[in-house]
Parts: sequence; structure tokens; C-alpha cells
Amino acid sequence: MSFPWAKQYEPKAPLMRWVDEKLPLPRLVYNAVGAGYPVPRNLNYWWNFGVLAGAALAVQIVTGIVLAMHFHSSAASAFDSVNGTIMRDVNAGWFLRYAHANGASMFFIVVYTHIFRGLYYGSYKAPREMVWLLGVVIFLLMMATAFMGYVLPWGQMSFWGAQVITGFFSAIPWVGDAIRVWLLGGYAPDDAALNRFFSLHYLLPFVIAGVIILHIWALHIPGSSNPEGVDVKGEQDTVPFHPYYTAKDGFGLLLFLALFSVLIFYFPDYLGHPDNYIPANPLATPAHIVPEWYFWPFYAILRAFTADFILPAKLWGVLAMFGSILLLFFLPWLDSSPVRSNKYRPKARIAFWVLVVDVLILGYCGGSPAAPVYIILSQICAAYYFLHFLVVLPMIARSERPAPLPNSITEAVLAKHGGAAAAH
Repeated sequence: MSFPWAKQYEPKAPLMRWVDEKLPLPRLVYNAVGAGYPVPRNLNYWWNFGVLAGAALAVQIVTGIVLAMHFHSSAASAFDSVNGTIMRDVNAGWFLRYAHANGASMFFIVVYTHIFRGLYYGSYKAPREMVWLLGVVIFLLMMATAFMGYVLPWGQMSFWGAQVITGFFSAIPWVGDAIRVWLLGGYAPDDAALNRFFSLHYLLPFVIAGVIILHIWALHIPGSSNPEGVDVKGEQDTVPFHPYYTAKDGFGLLLFLALFSVLIFYFPDYLGHPDNYIPANPLATPAHIVPEWYFWPFYAILRAFTADFILPAKLWGVLAMFGSILLLFFLPWLDSSPVRSNKYRPKARIAFWVLVVDVLILGYCGGSPAAPVYIILSQICAAYYFLHFLVVLPMIARSERPAPLPNSITEAVLAKHGGAAAAH
């Protein structure tokens, strides 16, 4: 979006004027994250999570590059290279390994929070549909990267996770077995699969970084959304990104790093599975095969289908698992309400919190054994998940009477901080 009141970049030092003339990179940074980029003045701390996601990706890329220098992508030596060489022989290798493993969990925590913030405040609605669509692409790439990274330590859960998850592709009629063999490079996870997953796990974070650049670019065209969901009306509704939000994001980043440090130094294995400290054994199946926690809601949806109906139950599970993510691509058009923020949509707000509880229950079921009670819960919650997006949201959009919107961001800010702001 073009803001006539935005500050223009005017380099004063001769060197910076010369650089700006030959390669206007300083101008690009100034207009993207500096004083040349006005943002709504009422953004709260829920808007910190975009920056935190970028920081988490940077941690993963830096630690991943160093770890790749010492990793052996061979079924015979992968486990020893991770738990022996890296953990014991590489300087600060234990720190790099724990930072990378727990960094994936922190990345998903931040991104899930970012997604649900977007759902609550309607950040997927026009004119920011492309921002949302690129965000879903990033999420899919993250899941693929995380799955392949989980295979690399070549422990029991790594091996059997790869065996089970790639086995679901065989449910696809006619071509499923061929796809599975193509993915693994053979009929079971082995050296070929490990090499393929290692190569893609190394490559995809850079692809994610490229899509994030497109995501930010798409965001700068309409400008940032805001908690009120109303458009910027003028200069009084905005403040420069720097120094106001660089300071706010900096504070959020310090809290993020503090929590991350506690996880690394005091609970490094809390979010992992103990079976992954056992070398992969194709002849010994673990009692309870479970993916990493950030896959649990989708794993619960996958396991919710237990009976054949026209198609095999296994195929229904695979279609539902992928469909639960692909459904997000259509969200900007499924929710047709002209009001963006759930602050002014009482029925949509209730439906949002029901969805949050639903996803949490799905996550709990996905990490639990496949007992009948958890399967039934998974079936109920999986059914509601799809109903929420395909039925509940469209019906609410047509029937709901939203609360009155403020005329501008400034009006909402003054109403919130009435006395002091009005006196000032």
C-alpha cells in the first residue's frame, strides 16, 4: 500500500548515497521494516509472532548448516553420528543438536499461534488473501521439512515414523505403491530414503525463506491488518514501524529466547520421544508409534477413519488428513462476512474458541494410544473440524449481526484509553 505520509529514505553520508544509487538495498530495508513503513498504531503483542517465526527459522537454518557438516546420511552410521559424534565430539554439538530439535517445536508453537491469531482477527480476508495463501504454503513446507528431519536421527521412532507415514501413500488407488517406492527409493526406509530426506530437509528451509519473502512482500501491498479489522484512514492511524514496533518485537524476541533457553538447558528431551534414543530396528516394532507433537491433530484425523465406506478407511484417513490443511486455502471465500475481526462478531468468536478446544482435543487424541475412547473422540472432533469451516462459518457469516465497528483505528484507541488520550 502506498502511504503518502510515509517518510522517504534520504541518505546523508556520501557512501550511503553512493550505495543507494548503485544498489538501493538500504532503501528497501528502510521501506520494509524501518521508519518508511507505517503500520497501524493499535497492534498488540499477538502481532509479534510473525517476527518470532522469522527468528525461529533463522535458528533452524544456522544450527542445521553446522549439524549437516557432521551428520552421516547412512543407515549404518546416522544414529551414531547424531548421538555420538555430534553430542560428544563436536564442540558445543550437544547445544546445536538440542537447539535444532527444540527449535522445530518452538517454530511450530509460534506458527500455530500466528495462524490462530489470523483466524481470530480475520487476517485472511480481503485484501490480504494472498498473504494468507502464502502462509498456508509455508505451513505445508514446514510440515514436510519437520517430518524428514525427524527421520534423520534414525532411532526407533524415526524409522517407524517413516515406515508408517510413507505407508499411507500406498492407500492411493493404482499409483500408491509406486509413489511410496519413489519417495523411499526402495521398498522400505533405508540408505536411499535417508539420503533423500537429508537432501530435502537441508534444501526446504531455504525454500521456506524464499516464500517468507513473498509473504512479507504480499503483506506490504495492502499493509498490516489490525485488531479492529478496519482500514487505515490516514496518518493519525499509523506509526512508523521503527522505532515503535522494532522495540516491541525486540521485547517479544527476548521473551522467546528466554523460554527457548529454558527448554534447551533444563528440558532438552521433554518434547521428544524416548524411543528415538534406541537405534532403528526394522525387526522390532515400538508398542506405540507416534509422530512429533505438532503433527498430533492431523494424526488423530488420519486415525479417525476405521471402517470402509465406498473407499478403504485408510484412503479416507489420508484424504481427510491432507484435506484438513488444504481446506485452509479456501477459508477467505468460505467466510463471506464483511467484518474481519471477531471482536465485533459474537457468534464467530464463540465458534473460534470451540475450534481451539476441538484442535487441542485432536492433539491429545493424536498423541494417545489407539484405544476406542480416543478413536471415538477423534471421530467427533474431526467431524466438527470440517463442519466448522464448511458449515458453521458460512452460516454465521450469513446470519450474524455484528457489533458496530469504530470509524477508524484512532477512534478505537481513544475509546480504549479514553481519559488520558482525550486529555492529551
